Amino acid sequence: MPKSPNFRFFQGGLIKHRTTPKFFTTQYDYMVLIALSGFVGATVGLVIAMFEELINWVGDFRIHLVESASLSPFLSIIAGASIGALITALGFWLTARFAPEASGSGIPHLEGALDGLHDIRWRRVLPIKFFAGALTISSGMVLGREGPSIQIGGSVGRMFAGRAKRYQHATHILTAAGAAAGLAAAFNAPLAGVLFVIEEMRPQFRYSITSFKCVTLSSAAATIVMRSIHGQSAVMDIPNFSIPALNSLWLFALLGIIFGIVGVNFNRWVLSTTAKVQQLQKNRISRIVMTGAAFGAVFATLQSLVPDITGGGVELITELFRNPIVWGVCLLLFVLRLFTTIASFGSAAPGGVFSPMLALGTLLGLAYGSLMASYFPDLVPEPGIFAIAGMGALFAATVRAPVTGIILVVEMTDNYQLILPLLVTCLGATFIAQALKGKSLYSELLKQSLRNNPEIKRQINESHEDSKTS
Repeated sequence: MPKSPNFRFFQGGLIKHRTTPKFFTTQYDYMVLIALSGFVGATVGLVIAMFEELINWVGDFRIHLVESASLSPFLSIIAGASIGALITALGFWLTARFAPEASGSGIPHLEGALDGLHDIRWRRVLPIKFFAGALTISSGMVLGREGPSIQIGGSVGRMFAGRAKRYQHATHILTAAGAAAGLAAAFNAPLAGVLFVIEEMRPQFRYSITSFKCVTLSSAAATIVMRSIHGQSAVMDIPNFSIPALNSLWLFALLGIIFGIVGVNFNRWVLSTTAKVQQLQKNRISRIVMTGAAFGAVFATLQSLVPDITGGGVELITELFRNPIVWGVCLLLFVLRLFTTIASFGSAAPGGVFSPMLALGTLLGLAYGSLMASYFPDLVPEPGIFAIAGMGALFAATVRAPVTGIILVVEMTDNYQLILPLLVTCLGATFIAQALKGKSLYSELLKQSLRNNPEIKRQINESHEDSKTS
């Protein structure tokens, strides 16, 4: 049987793989892995669709339960806080008891698995992330579904890889393909899913033409499944803006500088909050559950009183474009959501931070655009353009993946004509973040988890022992 093409790794993978001459021994192996990638993507698309439905159902059920009781306003707040505390505590307990690696967004854990630091125990990660993530995200905490979607996707890829052990590098490739499919399904953004794996996970992802094909096919398959269920419209129903004048690009560059500074400090605050919460919890399940109950009660109360500073933020973004508000109110909401986002994500709840970051970028970008419109009306005909640029800029500064941020935003908003101003803003934010010695949020979270999490340390030791015995 003829041999497959000679696929080689670029620099960046594990040392033992850098000299690997071939991925597969036969063309049959190559075709099987390509086909498996398509099955991974389709499965991930279906699972993420169910995950989204579960989040919406739990959230609606929680609110309906309080409203149907016909209580007084004060008792309604108490009842809502109690139910929020209960479901959030349950999500924290499930995570701490059965799958500690499913805490947080799950992306650092997935990156560690791609780098060979540990394995993905998909039999426990997949169900726990699915149900615990739905509980905490629907509680009113400022969390998004994209981080869990990526970890769920990677776990599905690892599940399929368990059936394809005879194919060399199947585990690595299918895990990465599942991660790309998870992001693509969460945001209806197939290109962003591919770019996220290549750009953000570049230290761990072993790039080759074959692995690229697998990731791309998986992302496309997940998007097809999601669109067949939810339709082909963009995630955010916002206006299509006209292309800004070239002489206004310096305003986007200035916005990028601002977001570069904000992004570096955002990462520092998240890491600091995460470390402090871990110190308080001391890996005790009782303290972890109490943390979840406290956060659930607080955010359920805030959701009934000040809904704009709770939740993932996608609805808020859409509302801001439909009914713009003055820049001062945007700035106030930005500050308030900044605190609630850092608190929610720093609690290590099983939820993501992509959507909350996009909401923060929208608020600060819209405030900036409205303010600049008062000084430069000829250059800023539509302040909403800066809100879209702000989405990508904060993502670029925190995750350090500017191209992914650009493509993610244009796919989510259907504003492909704004690629140039987004490019200027995102690159500016990335350059400033690099100049300030900022690090990628998920890379730093991975390092922090390896230092502080005994469960992950135990996984690494077991993985090393297994490799020695084999």
